[in-house]
Amino acid sequence: MNDQGAASPDGAPGDGTTHFGFETVPEGEKAGRVLGVFSSVASRYDLMNDLMSAGVHRLWKDAMMDWLAPRDGQRLLDVAGGTGDIAFRFLRRAPGASAVVLDMTAAMLDEGRKRAEAETFGPRLDWVVGDAMALPFENNSFDVYTISFGIRNVTRPQVALEEAFRVLRPGGRLMVLEFSQLPVPAMQWAYDRYSFNVIPAMGKAVTGDRASYQYLVESIRKFPDQDTFAGMIRDAGFDQVKYRNLTMGVAALHSGWKL
Repeated sequence: MNDQGAASPDGAPGDGTTHFGFETVPEGEKAGRVLGVFSSVASRYDLMNDLMSAGVHRLWKDAMMDWLAPRDGQRLLDVAGGTGDIAFRFLRRAPGASAVVLDMTAAMLDEGRKRAEAETFGPRLDWVVGDAMALPFENNSFDVYTISFGIRNVTRPQVALEEAFRVLRPGGRLMVLEFSQLPVPAMQWAYDRYSFNVIPAMGKAVTGDRASYQYLVESIRKFPDQDTFAGMIRDAGFDQVKYRNLTMGVAALHSGWKL
């Protein structure tokens, strides 16, 4: 289990404060601070993902698509999807599908629009600045909702899951890809040594911003473990909730259905 202390079900301390990495901050401050993190690193975000994971994040995203099995005619909402990685993969596998990428950070969306793949999808792909906790869409608007390495940055993850349920059509599917907890303590110890000693220094060297990557490492440790998060998905109304560990639990895929 992760160290959540006396947390409310959505992972926040429950007294009007929440976690920003290992720091406790007023809930009203977190979104702005997260916005600052991703605005700072947007131009090097994809490069840092490759360096931090030695490219393994690409395999995780492909595994997500394998389990998701995109189909023509589906409409995807990819939340916190700024640079387009998930939406591009989805649309390549389902040429008759469409996608909306939503992110709170305009700079991340700008980087996504610059990618060569963005132009090839034309009117099938939209980019929207928005908040995962207050989605600017009608009820029952999407067939698939995805969020990758983003839900741990949301002030109230439970509210984001409830919003996912609201905007999905009956029969729609939620899929979350997020860093998680390794089940073997010795492996978690070794992973922690790498994360805290290497990643912030790498962030400083590549982006000039050590603090943002220190936050990102800390935010992983404050996020609920696999079973706890699966329970949160069920509490939001989803059925047939399952998860799969990736790379021994460094990351996990969670799936749920709106039935």
